Amino acid sequence: MVGPETPPSIFSVNELLASLAAMGGFVLGSFVMLAIRRQSDSRRQEPEPVDDSLPPGVASVLAVLPSSAVVLDREDRVLRASSAARAFGLVRGESLMAAELLALARKVRRDGEIRESEIETAGRKFGQESTTFAVRVAPLGSHGQVLVLAEDQTERRRVEAVRRDFVANVSHELKTPVGALSLLAETVQDAADDPEAVKRFAGRMQHEAARLTYLVQDLITLSRIQGGEPIPAPGPVPVDEAMHEAVDRVNTKASAKDITLVAGGTEGLKIWGDEELLVTALRNLIDNAVAYSPEHTRVVVSARPAGATVEISVSDQGIGIPESAQERIFERFFRVDAARSRATGGTGLGLAIVKHVAVAHGGEVTVWSKEGSGSTFTLRLPAFGGQAVAVPRTTIPLEAAQ
Repeated sequence: MVGPETPPSIFSVNELLASLAAMGGFVLGSFVMLAIRRQSDSRRQEPEPVDDSLPPGVASVLAVLPSSAVVLDREDRVLRASSAARAFGLVRGESLMAAELLALARKVRRDGEIRESEIETAGRKFGQESTTFAVRVAPLGSHGQVLVLAEDQTERRRVEAVRRDFVANVSHELKTPVGALSLLAETVQDAADDPEAVKRFAGRMQHEAARLTYLVQDLITLSRIQGGEPIPAPGPVPVDEAMHEAVDRVNTKASAKDITLVAGGTEGLKIWGDEELLVTALRNLIDNAVAYSPEHTRVVVSARPAGATVEISVSDQGIGIPESAQERIFERFFRVDAARSRATGGTGLGLAIVKHVAVAHGGEVTVWSKEGSGSTFTLRLPAFGGQAVAVPRTTIPLEAAQ
């Protein structure tokens, strides 16, 4: 028996619904997959965020570094710069101004190797030709950052140059009298049968020997006081006695040029320090004044109280010092006129000794000078007892040394 048949309309609707459901799921799934793929593609196309923050602790370290420090990002922009780097003009705004440093930073970023070098930049002070830096550039972190450290080497270079010049000048100054003595000795030997020639050349030998002695003495004095060490046994020093002794040591040289030495000012002053060093400084100042003064003039040495210090001045009526040279006259072996200095027999160390004596006493030395009108050198030294007051005199009057 044949059963009843399913109505065609109902069967068709069920199949249609199933087909539509299957098709809808496929379409919906396709849309979902497409959306996921598009989202994935969009994520791959977006650039990764750049982390420009400094590694932990780096900012604190840079803040206490004495040298100039700069941190650059992967685009060569300045992320962090110390105040020293900006003061030296290495950084302006977000830019590193030294092209050589930028080139080094790019090489370090490219291969990750630390590099060291020396560069020169324009001087940051008026009249300063250039500033020399010892630089070290290293990678910092993993985001293309670079650390630049720059140490100012200008002063070290200057000190090295002064040291080289000092050695060269000492060698030259010692060579001159030693060579002269050797030649004069040979001449005396050849002129043994000429008493007048022997006498004349012997006098020249004495002059060169004295010059050599003064140079060696000045070198010993300078080496003893230039180290900045304190005076071993300071005490009260009567200024009158020191002035008297210094004038007496130069009196013969002054008399040969008919130069009058005048000592005056406030009497009975005392300073705190070393008497022999004070005499040495004053002798050098007076000797310098006599050497650069014309005949028939005078040199005045005077002292006066100035609060907690005593001022001792040496004034002359000499040729004066050009303004351009006044800042350098206290340097060792510096001469305004080298030919004239050698003619006067100076060692080139006198004013350097004066400066170091002043510093060793906790004081200073200054100069006023005008070409054609003379010069005045002034020593300012701490007064004994903390206040410059006159005390009863116990020494011979200074006028006796004239």
